[in-house]
Amino acid sequence: MAESASPKIVSRDEWERARAELLVREKAHTRAGDELAAARRRLPMTRMEPVKVVGPDGPVALHDVFAGRRMLIVYHFMWKKGAPHQQQCEGCTHSQTAMNSEVRAYLAERDVHYAVFSSGPLNELIAYRDFMAWTAPWYSTADSGDVLATRDGGDLRCYLRTGDQVFETYETKWRGIEAMLPTLQLLDLTPYGRQETWEDSPAGCPQVQAGSWWRRDGRPIAQWTRTNAAVNMEASCCAPIHILGSGEANQQR
Repeated sequence: MAESASPKIVSRDEWERARAELLVREKAHTRAGDELAAARRRLPMTRMEPVKVVGPDGPVALHDVFAGRRMLIVYHFMWKKGAPHQQQCEGCTHSQTAMNSEVRAYLAERDVHYAVFSSGPLNELIAYRDFMAWTAPWYSTADSGDVLATRDGGDLRCYLRTGDQVFETYETKWRGIEAMLPTLQLLDLTPYGRQETWEDSPAGCPQVQAGSWWRRDGRPIAQWTRTNAAVNMEASCCAPIHILGSGEANQQR
C-alpha cells in the first residue's frame, strides 16, 4: 500500500485541535439525527388491509406476527427462488447477522417484535435461516397479495397494532437500512472507511467495488464460516456448497 494512503503524522497538540474541530461537526450530525427521529415519531400512519403470511405453523394474520407486542419491525429479505444458498443476497444476509437473540430481546423490552418476510417459498427460507444458525422468525409472503408479495426485499417496515388492526408507520430501503449494519458504522470510524469506490476518500486509500469484499477468503460473504457444509437438498432445493458464484452487491444508494 502506498505511503500516501496513511493519514498525515502530526504532533499530539495538532491532532487534538483537529479532533476537536471534527467533534463540533459530529455533535451537529447527532443533533440533526435526533431531529429526524423526532419527526419520524410524528409521521401519520396508514391502515393495512387484512393480509396473511405463511410461517412454520401455516398461514397467520399479520396482527399475529406481533407475538403479542404492540410494535413490529419487519425486514423484507430479497430471495432468488430455487437458487443455492451461496447465490442468495449478500446484502440481506449481512443485515440479518446482527439481529441475534440479544438484540431482539432489547427490542422486546420496548414492546417491539422483529420478523423477516420474504417472497420465497417457506421451505427454502427456513432452510437458509437454519443453515446460517439464525433464530429470528421468518415468514413467506408468496401468497399474501400485492401489498406484501410485490416487495422484492432490501427494505425495513415498522407497524403498530391496535387490537386486530395493523397500521404501517414507517418504511425505508437501500442505505436507510444501515441502522441494522453496525459493521458499516464501525468502518466509518476507521482511516480507510468502508473502502468502497463511491466514498470520498484521500488519494491512495484502498477501495474496491461495493460488495466485492464480502467474497474474500473463499467465502460468499464475510460471516460465512461453513464453506464446506452440506445442504439438505430436499429441504432447501439447493446444491451442496462448493462453488462460489459472483452474486449481487445490493448496495443501491
